[in-house]
Amino acid sequence: MSGAVGNNLLLQYYFSPTRLQHKRKTNSSISIWRSSFFQPQASSPRHQLPLSTELHGQRLTVKKNISRMGKQRAVTRSSQAVLATDPSSEMLVEKFNLDGNVELQVEVSSPTSGSVAVVNIQVTNSGDSLLLHWGAVNPQNKYKNNGGNIRVQLPDRESRTKSVSVPEDLVQIQAYVRWERNGKQIYTPEQEKEEYEAARLELFEEIARGSSIQDLRTKLTSKNDIRESKEKLVSGTKSNILDDLVQIQAYVRWEKAGKPNYSPEQQLKEFEEARKELQVELDKGSSLEDIQKKIVKGEIKTQVAKQLAKKKFFMVERIQRKKRDVMLLLTKFSSEPKELKVSSETNVLSEVQQFVKEKENHIADPVLCKTIYKIADRELLVLVAKPSGKTKVYLATDLPESVVLHWALSERPGQWAAPPLSVLPADSVSLTKAAETKFSTNSVDNQPYKVQSLEITIDDEKYVGMPFVLFSDGKWINNSGSDFYIDFRAESRKVQKDAGDGRGTSKALLGKIAELESEAQKSFMHRFNIAADLMEEATNAGELGLAAILVWMRFMTTRQLVWNKNYNVKPREISKAQDRLTDLLQKVYGSYPHYREITRMIMSTVGRGGEGDVGQRIRDEILVIQRNNDCKGGMMEEWHQKLHNNTSPDDVVICQALIDYIKSDFDISIYWKTLNDNGITKERLLGYDRAIHSEPNFRRDQKDGLLRDLQNYMRTLKAVHSGADLEVAIANCMGYKTEGQGFMVGVQINPVPGLPSGFQELLQFILVNIEEKNVEALLEGLLEAREELRPMLSQSNERLRDLIFLDIALDSTVRTAVERGYEELSNASPEKIMYFISLVIENLALSVDNNEDLIYCLKGWNLSLTMLKSSEDHWAMFAKSVLDRTRLALAGKAESLHQLLQPSAQYLGALLGVDQGVVNIFTEEIIRGGSAASLSSLLNRLDPILRQTAHLGSWQVISPIEAIGYVVVVDELLSVQNKSFSKPTILVAKSVRGEEEIPDGAVAVLTPDMPDVLSHVSVRARNSKVCFATCFDSKILADIQANEGKLLLLKPSSADVVYSEMQEDDLESSVDSKIVSSAPPVALVRKQFAGRYAIRSEEFTSDMVGAKSRNIAHLKVKVPSWINVPTSVALPFGVFETVLSDDLNEVVATKLQVLKTKLDGGDFSALGEIRDTVLELSAPPQLVKELKDVMQQSDMPWPGDEGSQRWEQAWMAIKKVWASKWNDRAYFSTRKVKLDHDYLCMAVLVQEIINADYAFVIHTTNPSSGDSSEIYCEVVKGLGETLVGAYPGRALSFVCKKNDLNSPQILGYPSKPVGLYIKRSMIFRSDSNGEDLEGYAGAGLYDSVPMDEEEEVVLDYSSDPLIVDNNFRCSILSTIAQAGSAIEDIYGSAQDVEGVFKDGKIYVVQTRPQM
Repeated sequence: MSGAVGNNLLLQYYFSPTRLQHKRKTNSSISIWRSSFFQPQASSPRHQLPLSTELHGQRLTVKKNISRMGKQRAVTRSSQAVLATDPSSEMLVEKFNLDGNVELQVEVSSPTSGSVAVVNIQVTNSGDSLLLHWGAVNPQNKYKNNGGNIRVQLPDRESRTKSVSVPEDLVQIQAYVRWERNGKQIYTPEQEKEEYEAARLELFEEIARGSSIQDLRTKLTSKNDIRESKEKLVSGTKSNILDDLVQIQAYVRWEKAGKPNYSPEQQLKEFEEARKELQVELDKGSSLEDIQKKIVKGEIKTQVAKQLAKKKFFMVERIQRKKRDVMLLLTKFSSEPKELKVSSETNVLSEVQQFVKEKENHIADPVLCKTIYKIADRELLVLVAKPSGKTKVYLATDLPESVVLHWALSERPGQWAAPPLSVLPADSVSLTKAAETKFSTNSVDNQPYKVQSLEITIDDEKYVGMPFVLFSDGKWINNSGSDFYIDFRAESRKVQKDAGDGRGTSKALLGKIAELESEAQKSFMHRFNIAADLMEEATNAGELGLAAILVWMRFMTTRQLVWNKNYNVKPREISKAQDRLTDLLQKVYGSYPHYREITRMIMSTVGRGGEGDVGQRIRDEILVIQRNNDCKGGMMEEWHQKLHNNTSPDDVVICQALIDYIKSDFDISIYWKTLNDNGITKERLLGYDRAIHSEPNFRRDQKDGLLRDLQNYMRTLKAVHSGADLEVAIANCMGYKTEGQGFMVGVQINPVPGLPSGFQELLQFILVNIEEKNVEALLEGLLEAREELRPMLSQSNERLRDLIFLDIALDSTVRTAVERGYEELSNASPEKIMYFISLVIENLALSVDNNEDLIYCLKGWNLSLTMLKSSEDHWAMFAKSVLDRTRLALAGKAESLHQLLQPSAQYLGALLGVDQGVVNIFTEEIIRGGSAASLSSLLNRLDPILRQTAHLGSWQVISPIEAIGYVVVVDELLSVQNKSFSKPTILVAKSVRGEEEIPDGAVAVLTPDMPDVLSHVSVRARNSKVCFATCFDSKILADIQANEGKLLLLKPSSADVVYSEMQEDDLESSVDSKIVSSAPPVALVRKQFAGRYAIRSEEFTSDMVGAKSRNIAHLKVKVPSWINVPTSVALPFGVFETVLSDDLNEVVATKLQVLKTKLDGGDFSALGEIRDTVLELSAPPQLVKELKDVMQQSDMPWPGDEGSQRWEQAWMAIKKVWASKWNDRAYFSTRKVKLDHDYLCMAVLVQEIINADYAFVIHTTNPSSGDSSEIYCEVVKGLGETLVGAYPGRALSFVCKKNDLNSPQILGYPSKPVGLYIKRSMIFRSDSNGEDLEGYAGAGLYDSVPMDEEEEVVLDYSSDPLIVDNNFRCSILSTIAQAGSAIEDIYGSAQDVEGVFKDGKIYVVQTRPQM
C-alpha cells in the first residue's frame, strides 16, 4: 500500500456535510414516517439542496411497510422534507382528494431569509403502501391541482449537484478503488490531490445520474452480489471473503500503524492479516451486512475518518530538520547589579496597619481572613478570627468622623437578617433586618495613633457571613457600589504575623498587591485589571517587580487565592481584562528582551482572552448544548449558572471531565478522577458562588450529541482560559473561520502575517503526531517549529502575543511528549537517549535567558553522539563529563530561579496567608513543571549506562581510608565544618564545594557532589586520614542515607566503597573507630620585621618568607630550560605588623585590637569585621618606594606607572592577602590544631600573572591509590583558580606511569562550566609561616588575590583541541607529566606542583611537598 492513493486520501474539502435522520413513531392509531434533510453548515449565502435517501431519476421511494392496526383504522402517513431554500412565498397549505376518503395534504413553510423551508406531505385513511413520485421544475412552473402534477419550487439540478456533500469515507474508498484500478502507482503529492478530487467528481456524476448516497455506499462496499456471497461467507472459508472488504480493512490497519511504507511482501501480509480479522467476525456469526456496518459505518469507520480529518495531506513520516548553527540560539544579558535585588524601600505603616499589627499580637486563635479596604484616602480593616465554636469579627478605621456600622448576619450568602440580641455589642440598636452599632475611638497599648474600632462575637455557627455598610458624616459608605460582605465559610488558616524584611523583593509592590487582594478576590476581571494597572510599576521595578506579578499570578493559578467572591461577572468582561493584561505583557516582552523569560512565565499563568464576543460565547454556547441535547436540568443547569456567574479555568477541567465521563460509557468514577487529578474536589464544586451539587446523569441517546457539542465547547473555553493550549494557540496563529451551528458562530481569526514558508504544514505535522506513541518524530517537529518561530519572537508584530502563546504551548508539549516517551526509552540504546537529551536541551535553551552554558552542553552532546557513531574509545567517558556539566547547568538555573522568586513567594505568601507548605516549594514546583525536570529524568536514565560503558563504577574514591562511624546526613559540608562530633561520624553531605574543612569527629565524608581530587577539602581529607568519596549512584547513596543514626563500616578501594552495618561492640574493638582527637599544638615562631618592606627572590630565606616563596626561588635556578618559572618578589614577614603600627594607621590599629578581644571572647562574627578593618590600612610611603624599586630591579612592571588608581588596586590586593589570615576556614583550622593565631605571620609573594591557556596541578604520587610509580594530574582551561578554588565541576584528570611519560591515561574529561581569564596583571599570593608544617598543611587556607578581577568565560569544550585533537592532548599532557617528574627529581620527594600552559610553553608557579 506504499505510495498508494491510500497514502493521500486526506485532502479535506469543506463541502457542507449532509446529515440524514430517520425517525419512526408509531402508536395504536397513527404511524408517521419522517424523512428529515437539513444542512447544518453553508459555505455561501445561497442555501443548497441536500440529497434524499433514495433518488432514482425523478422518484423518491420510501420503502417502509406499515403494519395494519386493524381494518378500517385511520392511518396518517407523513413524509417531511426540510429544504435548504430561500422562498419568498408565504406558508402554503393545500389538500387533495386522491381516492374516496383518501386525502393528501401538503404544507410548505415560509421561512425567514437564509433558513430552511419544510415541505410536509401527509396521507390519511390509506391502508396501502404509497410511492411519492416527485421532481424539480423550472421557476415559472406553479402548483397544480385537480389531476395535475403537484410541484414544489427547488433549485435546478446543476446547482443541486454542486451543493451536494459526499461523505468523506465514500470519497476515500472511491479513491482507493481508482488507485487499485490504476495499478497501485506511487503518486506525487500533487497527483494524490488530483486523484482524490477525481474520485469525488466521479461520485458527483453518479449522483447527477440519479444515484443516492445509499446507492453509492452499497455499490462501493459490495460490488459483487451480496445475496450470492452471503451463504459462502458464512461458511468461513477465507477465499469467500470479499476482496473489497479485505482491502478496506487493510487500509484501516495501515492507517492505525502510522501509514508505514510497506514492501510488496509486507502488503500481501497485511491483506492476509486483514482477511483473518474479518474471518474472526464471520466465525462469531456476523453477517456480511454486520461487517460492512462495522467497517464503513461503525467504530472503525469513525476512527479512520477522525484520523483523515486530522491528518489531511501531511504524509511524511518525520520532518527534515534544517541545519543551523546552535550559537544562533544564544541569548546573553548582563545580570542586574546585586544591590538592586535588595529593596531599599521602607513601608511606613498606616494607623490602621499599626492597629492590626498590635491586635494580631494579642490574637491566639486561627485567623480566617484579614482585609484592608480603601475608603478614599482612608482605610477600613476587617479581621476575622475563629475561636472554638465562635466567630470573632474585628473592624477598625481611621475615618476622622464618627462611624456607625449598619450590619446583619446571613444564614445563606447575601441574606440580611437581624442579629440575635445576644450578639449585639453595647449601645447597639436592633432593626427589622439589621442592627446598628457605633464604633468606639481608642488606641492600643497607649500608642500615639488613634482609630475607631469595633469587636463582634458570634456564638452561633449557623451563620455563614456578615453583610454591612458604614454611615459616617451623613453619608453611606459601601464597597464600590455593593455591600461589604464577610464570608465565614473560608478555610481557617493562621496568617503569618511576620512577613520578614522583604529583602531580595520589590517590597513596596508586593505590599500593594496584598492590599488589593481583597478587591482582586471578587472575580478574575478584577484580578486581571488590577494586575494590568500594576504592570508599569512592576516593569519599572525590573526583574524583581515582574517576579512579584509572577508569584501573585502563580498563587492564583494554583488556587491558593480566592477566584470569585460575591460578585457576578460576564465572561466577556473576564476575557476583556485578560486581553488587556496580555497586551501589556506582550509589550514588555517586545521592549525588554532581558525580561522575556519571566514575562513568558507570567503569560503561561494567564489565559489568552480577547475583545468582542470571545468571552460571551461561553454564556451563549452552554445554552446551545442544553437545547440541542435536552439536558436543561441537574448538573448541566448548575454548571450553566456557574458559567453565567463567573467562568474560570476550572470550567475547562469540568468540560474535560464530562467528555471523559461520556467516552467511558458514563462511568461516574472517570468524571471524578479527571476532576480530582486536576485539583477540583467535591468541596470546591460546592464552594462556587453558584455551587455544583449534582453529578452528571445523561441518557444513552444523548451520548453522540453531547460528545460532539462538549468538544466544540471545549474550544470556546480554551480560547478564553487556555492561551497556551496547543490547538488553540495554533488556531490563533494560523487563523480560522467557522459558521457552525451554535458554536464559535461567525468567528473569524486572521492568520498571523509573515509566518515562515511551510510553517502551516509543520504545525499540521505536529497535530497529526501529537498522540503518537513513538514521540521522536513529534519532538523533532516541535523543536523545528520553535526554531522557525524564534526569529519572529524578537521582531515587532501586532500579533506577538499569539506567537508567544504558541511558543509556550510548543514548549509545554515537548515536556509532555518526553514524559510520554519514557516507556519508549526503557530499553533504548545510549545513542537514542543522548539524542532525546539533545532535543530537550535545545528546547530549554529556546525558553530561557542567559543560555550560554546550555548551548555548550548541547554542543557537547552533539560531539558525544559523533564520537559514539565513530566508535571512539572514550565516547562514554566524554559523554559522562557532558552529563555532569548538564546537571550543573540545571542546578545553576534552579538556584537562580530560587534567588529570584522564592523571597517574593515567602514575603507575599506571608502577607496573604498562603499555606506555608505551598510557599516552601514554590520555586521547586515551577521547575518541576518545565523541561528542566524532564531533562533531569533523562540524565538519570543515561548516567548508569555511561558509567558502566566507561568502566567508571559507582564511586570515585579520593581518600581510601577504612572507617567506622555513625551516619549523619547534612545538606552542606560547609554548614558543619566548624562542628565537633562527640562520636565517630560518617557524614553524608549533599553539597561539597571543595574549600571546606573536615569537622572534628568525622571519620568519613560521602557525597554525590564532584569536588576535584586535588581540591582543598580532598587534600584535608587525605592529610587527616579521613575517608572521602563521591558516590555517583543515587540508589546506593539513598541506601546509605537510610541508615542515618546507624553504625556502618566503610571499606574503600581505589574505585569502590563496600559498606556494612556494625554493632556497638564492633566500635569498641575497632582501632579505626577511635574519635579523632585534637592534634597536639603546632609550634610557631613569631617572625620579626627585618627592616625591609620588599625583597628580590635572591633574598628569600626562612626568616623572611614562607616555603612557597623559597621553593619557587630554588626552582628557578634548578629546573630544565624548557620549564619556565615566573619572576617573583615579596613583601616579607613582619611588614603587615609594621604597617599596622605606623602612625598613619593608629585608628585602624585601635579598632583592630577591640575586634580581636571580641574574637577571643568567642564572638566569631568579629572575623568579618576584622577583615574589613584590615582593608582600611594606608600604605607608608617607604613601603611604596621599596616595592617599586625591587620590582623594577627584577624587570617586573610597576603598577603605579599606569596611574595612581592602578597602585591603589595593587595595594588593595596586598591588604586582602593579609586579611585572609582571618578567613573563617583558616581561623577554625588553626584553632583545631591549637595553633597560636597571633604567631601566624603572612608574607606576600608577588608575581606577574600568565594569562594561561590551561592550568594544572600535579601530584607526583597518585593520591587516590598511593602509587608512587604513577603521576596524577588535573587540568583546566584558563587560570588555576577554578581548580583549587570552590568552582563547580571536574577538571580533566589523567595518570601517567613514570616509566612511560609519553602515554597519559585519561581518567575523566572536564565538566567545569567556566574558565577564568585576565589581562596582563599581577597576582599577590599568600605565603604564611603556617604552611607545610610537620603534621599540619596550611596551604590553600589563605587567599591569593589578583590585582585585576578575572573574567568568567563560559567554556566550549566541543572545539577545544585538548578534547578533539588526540595528538595535541597527548603532547600537552605528556609535557605536564614530564615537568612533574623533573621537579620531583630536583627535590627528591613527592611534590604538589601548580603551573600553567601558554602558547606551547609550560610555566611552574609554585611547588610544595605533597602531603
